[in-house]
Formats: sequence, structure tokens, C-alpha cells
Amino acid sequence: MGSELQYITLYEQCREMICANSSDVMNRHREEAFDYLREHGFPTRKSERYKYTDLQCLFEPDYGLNLRRLDIPVNPYDAFRCDVPNLSTSLYFVVNDAFYTHALPKGKLPGGVIVDSLRSVSASRPQLVTPYYATLARSDGDSVTALNTMLAQDGLLVYVPRGVKIDRTIQVINILRSDVDLMVNRRVLIIVEEGAEARLLFCDHTADDRRFLSTQVIEAFVGDNASLDLYCLEETHYKNTRVSNLYIEQQANSRVNHHIITLHNGVTRNRTDVALKGEGAECRLNGCVIADKNQHVDNNTLIDHQVPHGTSHELYKYVLDDESTGAFAGRVLVRHGAQHTVSEEVNQNLCATERARMYTQPMLEIYADDVKCSHGSTVGQLNDAALFYMRQRGISLREARTLLQLAFVNEVIDHIRLEPLRDRLHYLVEKRFRGELSKCEGCKLCK
Repeated sequence: MGSELQYITLYEQCREMICANSSDVMNRHREEAFDYLREHGFPTRKSERYKYTDLQCLFEPDYGLNLRRLDIPVNPYDAFRCDVPNLSTSLYFVVNDAFYTHALPKGKLPGGVIVDSLRSVSASRPQLVTPYYATLARSDGDSVTALNTMLAQDGLLVYVPRGVKIDRTIQVINILRSDVDLMVNRRVLIIVEEGAEARLLFCDHTADDRRFLSTQVIEAFVGDNASLDLYCLEETHYKNTRVSNLYIEQQANSRVNHHIITLHNGVTRNRTDVALKGEGAECRLNGCVIADKNQHVDNNTLIDHQVPHGTSHELYKYVLDDESTGAFAGRVLVRHGAQHTVSEEVNQNLCATERARMYTQPMLEIYADDVKCSHGSTVGQLNDAALFYMRQRGISLREARTLLQLAFVNEVIDHIRLEPLRDRLHYLVEKRFRGELSKCEGCKLCK
């Protein structure tokens, strides 16, 4: 038994308090999650999916938890505006792991659309949440998911009913706020029914100079002929540890575009599992990582082609400076009978110093004979010939390096379909490479 012992003991001592401040739908899965964590503990680096990140070390420190659901003294609508020029959004906040309900956006969403507290909706409308909650993110498959299921008391629900197409992007700001070192366990449930369309922008920020440990579990269900664009942007700080598991299920002819951008962080471990369950489903996973100092970013993905005529595209790019560490492990599974699958997986990486480290492991596992699949990875440094060419034309070495790094990552950002967000990210990434703070304008919390 390792660092998971403190969480097992905590749950045994605070079981009633945790359940009393949540909902029946969330509570009914806690015991199964507790049993799994107690039996299996956190995986070691001998586990294939966790070989590049030491979970035992991440969860060992003693963090505080807000199990009594005390109000956090912050008004994010007054203090925080994550502005993306020319992008009209419906703006919501999650403070630590609780949906902020004291004020809601003035702009109305189409009828039937729900963006609300997961705890609140699962208590008032359990028939809506019960068929989905903890069905993709099963506690018997992953210890981090089990821990989150055991301790999560609230989170976010996004529900888009059948045939509804949302024009405005739903923007969710996840704010970490505390006067002490804090652990938060956030849960997100996304339901996009048949023929519906939604765009979500998640932005992670820290408001205080404290150590934070956040676990996040996202379950996304995308129905027949439905479309989901999910953009995740992390701009926290070096004291933040983020462990996020995303589970996506796609039905026939559905489309998912998932983009994850890591600009500022401490230690980040992202897991993304996509199951293509309906014929004609298409998914695109894109990732961009910029890390320096001692930052650590680990992206682990699984794309599971379960039926014929599925399409997947995957592109992750890292730029690592100083003594930072990056890891990418991507597995594409083509099951028996999943004929006419088309899949492309690419991971490309730049190490700006000899001290930076990159671990890459693209994998194909194919059990069908009529498919078109490819994968590849590269790890290298900036092209000396290109640097020399630019220096000969009067460009300083620092500026030449910045321009080449920008050109390298822009391929990922250019896949973003929201033009205002794409332009904003070009701006933020450039400032990041130039060593400037890339906090959002108008954000009092970041000043």
C-alpha cells in the first residue's frame, strides 16, 4: 500500500460527509470505486499506461479538501474575463470542483440545453444523468478514475438535446482558488444527442500561489450524426499538478474534434480514450505542448475502432526547453471486423536543449485486414541550416529560434476550426515562446 492509503483512510472517516454533500446518482458508485482503489492502489511505472508519470509521487503530499462544500470567497464574473476577441461565448465558471451558481450568463442558450451543476441536476433530474454517469469512466479500469469517483461531489453537466445546434461556444473557466494547499476532484458529463452540435472551450487557471492537485474525469457521449468540438487550454503555474481522464463515446456518423493545449503548468498527465462505436464516426485529436524549466507533460491516448468505416487523425507536437520532460503514448486499436478503418497518428517533438527529455511511443494494434493505418514519431532539435540561413539575413539567434518554433507548432493550432480562438492561440503561443506572461487581458486574478 502506497500513497493511496491516506485517501482510503479519508474516505472511511468521511464517507457520510462526502455523500451528504453530493447526490444519490453520484453516491451510488462510490463504494465500487473505493473497493477498487483499496484492492489495486495507484499504478506504478511498471504499468504500461503510466510508465512515464509517477502517480505514487504525485499523490503522496497531504493536501486539504473541501468536503463540507464551503463557499470559496471569489466572484469570478467580476474578477475574471478570459477574453478571446471576436469570439462570442456563453461563459460559465467552475471554482475548484464546484459549479459557480451565484450568477449565470445573460446570453441564452437554445431551449432544452443545460449547462449546470452536475450535483444539482443529478439530484433534480436523475433520469437524465443516471444512464450516463460512470458508465464510460468505470472505476474498475483506472485508479485515478476510481479516486475521482470516490471523492467527487460536484462538477459540470452539459446536455444538448436531439437536433439542437448551438451557435455560441460554451466557455468554461476552471479556477483553482485556495488559501491553503488544496486537492480538487472535478467531474464533467457531456451529452450531445442525435443530430446535435456543440462547441466547448475549457480554460484552466490558478488564482493563488498555492500547491494544487486536481483530478478531472470527463465523460462525453456523442450521438448519431452529432458533432462535438472540445478545446482544452491549460494556463496554470509550476505548483499545479493536473491528472485528467477524458472518455469519449461516438455513435454512427458522429464527429469529434478534441484539441488540448498546454502553455503553463507544473505536472500534467492527460489520458484520452475514444471509442468509435458507430459506422462512419470520425475523430481528430490534436495536442500542443510548450514546456520549460522542470515542467512535465504526459499525454496518453487510446482510439478504439470497434466497427467498420471509422476515421481517426491524431497529431501531437511538443517543444521542450531547459530540463522539461514530455511523454506521448498513443495506441490505435482496430478490432476484428472494423474493416475500411482509416487512421493516422503523428507525434513530432523538438528538444531545445540537451537536458530536455522526450519519450514517445506510437502504437498500432490491428485485427482487420482491409484498413489504411499509419503512425510515426520524431524527436529532434531545431534545424541548424535553417538557423544559419536566417542569421545570414540579419535575424538574431533568439528571434530565429522563436520563428522556427512557432512554425513547428502552428500546424496543430491551424486545425482549430474557431477562427477567433485560433488567432488568439497564435498570439498566446508567440508570447509564451518569447518568455512573456500570456495571461488573458482583463484578468485581475492573473495580475
